[in-house]
Amino acid sequence: MQGEIRRREFHAPLGRTGLDVYLRNKRPASSAQFGPDRTLLFVHGATYPASVVFDLPVEGVSWMDYIAARGFDVWLVDLPGYGHSSRPKEMSAAPQDGPPVITTDVAIASIGAAVDFICGDCALDRLNLLGWSWGTAIMAGYTQANPSRVNKLALFAPLWIAKDAPSLGDLSGQIGAWRGVTRDEAKDRWLRGVPEGSRDGIVPPGVFDAFWAAALATDPVGAAMNPPVLRAPNGVLHDVRRFWMQAQPTWDPRSIECPTLIVLGEWDADTPPAMALQIFPLLTRAKWKKLALLGRGTHTMALETGRGLLFSTVQSFLEA
Repeated sequence: MQGEIRRREFHAPLGRTGLDVYLRNKRPASSAQFGPDRTLLFVHGATYPASVVFDLPVEGVSWMDYIAARGFDVWLVDLPGYGHSSRPKEMSAAPQDGPPVITTDVAIASIGAAVDFICGDCALDRLNLLGWSWGTAIMAGYTQANPSRVNKLALFAPLWIAKDAPSLGDLSGQIGAWRGVTRDEAKDRWLRGVPEGSRDGIVPPGVFDAFWAAALATDPVGAAMNPPVLRAPNGVLHDVRRFWMQAQPTWDPRSIECPTLIVLGEWDADTPPAMALQIFPLLTRAKWKKLALLGRGTHTMALETGRGLLFSTVQSFLEA
């Protein structure tokens, strides 16, 4: 275990789009050099920024802290339109006034900008990637296109072919530029897959309130609305409807060659275990692979009472 953890923050430009991506870094203060096997980049899913999920202290320690304390150089990225990154102009207007923004291809380009920045800052040629939810398709898509840049790939709660519309929003009509998520909607979605008798205690006391406050703090415009909302780009909904609900995923597991971990909670109602079970046998070229189904966890297991099992499972994969 390491001692003091150093935190750094950066913004990297996204090509000629006029947008930027926010990067946060945590590492042991006692170290300055880390190899590819000890460098990790997180990306978030469809709704909540990485900075809110992966670096929210729960009982004093965030997931980033946990990994950095074990001698790793840990990074996260907020995609454009999320968190501390810049927002497309369409998000300043009414959602129905613009097309869905930040589609999967834009998100993959954002990961490219983040990886290039990290590799340049740290003199690396590759690193480890971890995606959550929609972020698994983003990280896997980047890995498929840039295999030499990825050391290991971790897919937490992976998105795959969907028969039913997701809980993110209505896909039956026009999809606007963005959507607003209220506090009640966020809490209901979090607990949706948990059996009625098991809901007490799955989220540590005060964690949901801290999570929601941190999320709103990244979006002052949404927070000032009545009721307060967290605004999220709708590019992912557009892609779910035209790709995953049409049995046309945006990446091919058979193209992945690096060691790959799939991990999720048994009560994940957003990306249920059936999705992971479809992906795993298709990873035919992975150097090695592992599938871990963890008990008493939801889609947001990273902030739950059982998060320690998730953390140790991913850590074991990274250090193997």
